[in-house]
Amino acid sequence: MEGAFGSDFGGSGSGKLDPGLIMEQVKVQIAVANAQELLQRMTDKCFRKCIGKPGGSLDNSEQKCIAMCMDRYMDAWNTVSRAYNSRLQRERANM
Repeated sequence: MEGAFGSDFGGSGSGKLDPGLIMEQVKVQIAVANAQELLQRMTDKCFRKCIGKPGGSLDNSEQKCIAMCMDRYMDAWNTVSRAYNSRLQRERANM
């Protein structure tokens, strides 16, 4: 049975591990985990902010609040991500 990394972790059938392929697969797994965490945090934060009394449906003001909250959260996330990536690039250039 093959897992997320394949039956031989990216080897060429000889049983050898391909460190480059494994590293790429780990990076993908980390990116997926980060996206899931972002979505969970955004959902929790916007739900607490916008939903007064949970019910069977959202009223118009709750829908607008959630849409705006999610937009602001994503804008803030993107701003922080760009700043972080820019800082990493500067630090790498100074090494």
